[in-house]
Amino acid sequence: MVDHGIGVCVAFFPLRGRTLSEPGLGSWATRYSSHVRTIILEPSSTGLDELLERRRGTGLDRLDEVWNGVLHMVPAPSVAHADVAQQLAVILDAPARSAGLLPTMHEFNIGESEHNFRVPDGGLHRGRPGGAWVATAALVVEIISPGDESWEKLPFYADHGVDEILVVDPSERVVHWLKLVDSGYRPADRSGLIDLGAVDLTDHIDWPADTGR
Repeated sequence: MVDHGIGVCVAFFPLRGRTLSEPGLGSWATRYSSHVRTIILEPSSTGLDELLERRRGTGLDRLDEVWNGVLHMVPAPSVAHADVAQQLAVILDAPARSAGLLPTMHEFNIGESEHNFRVPDGGLHRGRPGGAWVATAALVVEIISPGDESWEKLPFYADHGVDEILVVDPSERVVHWLKLVDSGYRPADRSGLIDLGAVDLTDHIDWPADTGR
């Protein structure tokens, strides 16, 4: 659980096919579509402190991120998302360990502090990172959910020296394998870290029929 501190601007992201209907935000929250984004510039807004504490207490904040001082509140993923994540944990395990990498197909924090970090869906690591904050990873996994910000995280990952990014889109049933070249990412047919490629992985995944869209 991360204490985001005082004074952050809060951005609500009702993603993954859901509407924003958290208790304490008022009836206005249910009027908008599932992809509306709401910025609250005053952290002491009515009901916000209670909402943040409720999310911490129930563990709903485990996917929340802070982007340069802006708290992004992200709902829990769908069952289809979890299904694909579990399959990736199995598929990636042996190739990663054969290459001397540690697979962690679970959320973790990439960044230096609570003021600026991202939470990928999983990753591969050189060595065994410790602590709450991981400076970088050999590879991170992002599983796309409707309306999420996975693609917008790429510059942050590049700045933190992440070698490869695996972007998996269950709705489109497609895998994007990206390699860091200079200061940005370019598509790659195969990983340079493990013995696996985008086509191989696409064929191995038993894609869920209902992705929540």
